[in-house]
Amino acid sequence: MRKPVLIGIAGGTGSGKSTVARAIFKSLPEKNISIIEQDAYYRDQSHLPLEERVKTNYDHPFAFDTDLLVDHITQLLNNQPIEKPSYDFTIHTREKTTHTVYPKDIIILEGILILEDERLRELMDIKIFVDTDPDLRVVRRIKRDIQDRGRTLDSVISQYIKTVKPAHDIFIEPTKKFADIIIPEGGFNKVAIDVMVATIKNRLTEIGE
Repeated sequence: MRKPVLIGIAGGTGSGKSTVARAIFKSLPEKNISIIEQDAYYRDQSHLPLEERVKTNYDHPFAFDTDLLVDHITQLLNNQPIEKPSYDFTIHTREKTTHTVYPKDIIILEGILILEDERLRELMDIKIFVDTDPDLRVVRRIKRDIQDRGRTLDSVISQYIKTVKPAHDIFIEPTKKFADIIIPEGGFNKVAIDVMVATIKNRLTEIGE
């Protein structure tokens, strides 16, 4: 079997990187493409009491089990299936269940800090950074955390000021320099997404030859 093509999609919280990943995914045959979310690889905290778990800075590199993510991506690129973890943000730790992911021709890895680790960058064939205005990103973050993660407005704003913005400026924004392609305005940039889909389809054609 040929080695799969790994596409990394990074960007700050609320930048639209997940929207870009899904748009690319939906434009290609499902049999050819898989998505791996970095969010699934937050460290297991089941050994800690809940009052300690809630203090986690989810925008810091130390919050991720990057060693496991590198191992899993390497396995997929070697055409081996993995058991992807699942994270429950309401209790701030991993779920006990995992999800089997099989290797595909195209693998999309998306997350805020996937370009921060050199080992991951070296595995990627295409590196994308989704660049979106900070005001829009924070509004999207507030909406997501309240609707999907059970947070209050005050807690989301406090977290953004204390940890999210500083971590973005220190760890995430600088990784833009590693990107092959920068997509402004995320999922609303249809032209950029169409260009990416065309590029990936060409790569699939090359794989099939």
